[in-house]
Amino acid sequence: MGNNVAELVRMRPFTGSDADYAALVEIANAAFPDNSDTVEEARHWDHARPAHCVNERWLVERDRQVVAVAEYFHVPWMFHPRKFFINLAVHPNWQGRGIGRYCYDTLMAALIERHQPLQVRANCREDQTHSQRFLTRRGFREEMRTWESRLDLQTFDPTPFADAPMRVVAQGFTICNLSEWLARGDSARRLLYEAIMEMRVDVPQPEPFTPADFATWEQSVFNNPKLYPEGYFLALNGNEIAAVSQLWKHAEADVLMTGITATRRNYRRRGLALALKVHSLIFAKAAGYREVRTYNATTNRPMLSINEALGFVKQPAWIEFVKDVVDLVMVI
Repeated sequence: MGNNVAELVRMRPFTGSDADYAALVEIANAAFPDNSDTVEEARHWDHARPAHCVNERWLVERDRQVVAVAEYFHVPWMFHPRKFFINLAVHPNWQGRGIGRYCYDTLMAALIERHQPLQVRANCREDQTHSQRFLTRRGFREEMRTWESRLDLQTFDPTPFADAPMRVVAQGFTICNLSEWLARGDSARRLLYEAIMEMRVDVPQPEPFTPADFATWEQSVFNNPKLYPEGYFLALNGNEIAAVSQLWKHAEADVLMTGITATRRNYRRRGLALALKVHSLIFAKAAGYREVRTYNATTNRPMLSINEALGFVKQPAWIEFVKDVVDLVMVI
């Protein structure tokens, strides 16, 4: 296509129609083969996005066939009005033809004109060397890495770790799942929200954590099509939540995803994270699941140590890049 890309493809706004959502998911899953996104999940996250968070999305067509997706958006959990994340995905059959470059140039021009960003972030996996070169050539620098790790439950032997949950029970803690916690009454959701917001502060990320309001959090969790209350575990000290370890459903029916495993600051160094992690894995294995997956920043040594001991195997890391665009904004 060369320099004539703009004449051969059409970049149009995303409409939110069923057909557009289907195309969005198809491109994402084709460009990232390990993805298993669904239309239901894509719609959920669009509906759960806070009103103050911008999201602009385009589909790129060639002869009415969608061949790429481009978007920029605020990240709700580290919100800054002039800091954005961009996502470009070109179908593998159409890569190497200048479409990614065309999408990037068009998207960045719109972003700068409408929002005057200070920083822009993007990510790719470390084995996607072409994407890394694409970003670094455009002034992006590496900021952090996150490993995906996977545990084969069919070979996982919980026996060496079986006493971990018993040790925390001996300290006076109890373990329950989300359904059991919610049965305690009307205040249960609010108490869970407060605990999660406190624990999320310490999850490694490049910008300070910005907590969601209760209504937004409630919608994002309880309307999530992948919520799995029976696999969402809490360690309790009486009526207080001390730690959590979440399992969420996956598009692959025999796979589960770990959401967050975390302990409130007042309860650390008492074995709660390991106990809940082991408890969740024993549950998943007994329920017949094949695999559990999780993500951890490469700097999160305490959680990585637990996962390594349990037998999780690291996959290629995801690299987050950042670009300062304030100078570009001033020039334009």
